[in-house]
Amino acid sequence: MTDRQKKMLKKIILAVVLLGVLLTLQHFTDWPEWIFRLLMLVPYWIAGGDVLIRAWKGIRNHQVFDENFLMSVATIGAMILGESTEGVAVMVFYQIGELFQSIAVGRSRKSISDLMDIRPDYANIEKEDGSLEQVDPDTVEIGTVIVVQPGEKVPIDGVVTEGVSTLNTAALTGESLPQDVRPGDSIYSGCVNNNGLLKIRTTKEFGESTASQILDLVENSSMKKAKAENFTARFARVYTPVVCYSALAVAVIPPLILGLSGQGWDFGTWVQRALTFLVISCPCALVVSVPLTFFGAIGGASRKGILVKGSNYLEALAKTGTVVMDKTGTLTRGVFEVTAIHPAAGITEAELLENAALAESYSTHPAARSLRTAYGRDVDETRVSQVEEKAGHGVRASVDGRTVYVGNGRWMQEAGVAYEACQEPGTILYVARDGRYLGSILISDRIKDNAREAVAAMKAAGVHKTVMLTGDAEKSAAAIAAEAGVDEYHAQLLPQDKVTEIEKLLAAKNPKETLAFAGDGINDAPVLSRSDVGIAMGAMGSDAAIEAADIVLMDDDIAKIPTAIRIARKCLRIVWENVIFAIVVKIACLVMAAIGIATMWWAVFADVGVMVICVINSTRMLHN
Repeated sequence: MTDRQKKMLKKIILAVVLLGVLLTLQHFTDWPEWIFRLLMLVPYWIAGGDVLIRAWKGIRNHQVFDENFLMSVATIGAMILGESTEGVAVMVFYQIGELFQSIAVGRSRKSISDLMDIRPDYANIEKEDGSLEQVDPDTVEIGTVIVVQPGEKVPIDGVVTEGVSTLNTAALTGESLPQDVRPGDSIYSGCVNNNGLLKIRTTKEFGESTASQILDLVENSSMKKAKAENFTARFARVYTPVVCYSALAVAVIPPLILGLSGQGWDFGTWVQRALTFLVISCPCALVVSVPLTFFGAIGGASRKGILVKGSNYLEALAKTGTVVMDKTGTLTRGVFEVTAIHPAAGITEAELLENAALAESYSTHPAARSLRTAYGRDVDETRVSQVEEKAGHGVRASVDGRTVYVGNGRWMQEAGVAYEACQEPGTILYVARDGRYLGSILISDRIKDNAREAVAAMKAAGVHKTVMLTGDAEKSAAAIAAEAGVDEYHAQLLPQDKVTEIEKLLAAKNPKETLAFAGDGINDAPVLSRSDVGIAMGAMGSDAAIEAADIVLMDDDIAKIPTAIRIARKCLRIVWENVIFAIVVKIACLVMAAIGIATMWWAVFADVGVMVICVINSTRMLHN
């Protein structure tokens, strides 16, 4: 418990003890009633002094109608009417409910604070004498070599220059298995170095590093509220003044009618009913439990490496009916290998592969890397010039002074080259030199081991339709789609074609459902932005992914998509359980209070009891 919670608990215990002592004295002594009423003010002030102060501040700031005002008016009225025991008891129970709420919120915040622990406090800089100096990470410039010792957090993104070790990435990805790193590997802030000493050349400033971006994302997630949260806020703003004026009407109108009709001016009874009405009407169950549920869901998801930018996106994800996925890196591993080489007549395999590898020497595309790997020799980039890369088509470059085209069939057609179409499943790269067709190279990408299970889990989570979009050839796309078990696929798409397909799917879907797109967040940024919910896959360290997506999966585990959907659906289910339960109970108790059935003890249940039940229900989100 925090110091504030401990202080609140001490106040509650002291107030309960004093109340018990006074009730005992009242039973065994014959002191005048006014003395007990006066003494009752002591436990009343101990239990509810801060509530009265907050109510007064609200009145002074022209923000009258809140739970502090309602509790203050109701309990002061009860004390004036001689119901001192009920007045003190209501305030004590209200504070017990507030304490319980504070503890529940604290537990939710802990799930976020565990994530916040990824922020490092210092960075090690090696001095000339070999000793290490701890400096503020904010002061470390890009290109500086920092030292991370075993057990320390990586403070800034960079590239390993020296050392071999394993990293604990659980705080970022939710993955417990350690990750091996060696010289040349990228490394992200927030990871924990398990064993070997590492030297890292920083590639970003501290404020732009992965850990800082993730923390900013989670901290700002509460700024983007879901419709359910906005509903409860609007409901409370309208509901609270309405019940206050209704309570005033209950206190004044019935006794006036009865008095004028000659049945007696029984103001005391009706004022007491009005005070009970006020206690019942307090909307704190909704005001507390709904944001707490969303907060718990976002915190619970973050522990699994699923970062949600706001509760509005969580609400949208819960309504997902269609999931659209990019192929490479989402359904497949994104690790391309040259699996077949088909040279044209008069061309050797070595010549074909050499021309392709040289032309693709400047490209960062996975297929280009696989060509260079298959080539098996250092690429002499001085032989290459005038490189032009066209997205969705291929590369044109001057190799040894001769124009080489490497790309798909459209690229060959644009170059005016007569080529032999390859029908094998996979990514086909056709190669031409000075207008002559040299042959084709087959590059294959393997489907992820859990892709089919993940797609099935999406269906089990309530997704009606799964779609795959890819720039690959029809035959390759069909093979991957069948293996993954997706309902529909679209192949040979340029980046702009993917947006067009998303537009068609958005127009065709059920208006009550949403469409989610999962991609790598870099090449698919336009599609991520256009979909109802953009999910960036394997986005650790990717600025573009964190910017473009609404939900960020910190590794490339496709199984986290159905996990995120289940968390979102559970969150919305709990929210509406609380909303319906609180409104139904309060309306029933308000009616009973108005007709005199409900007492002040009923009011305690309708206010504090309902709030505690809703808060307990909300804390279920902490266990996803």
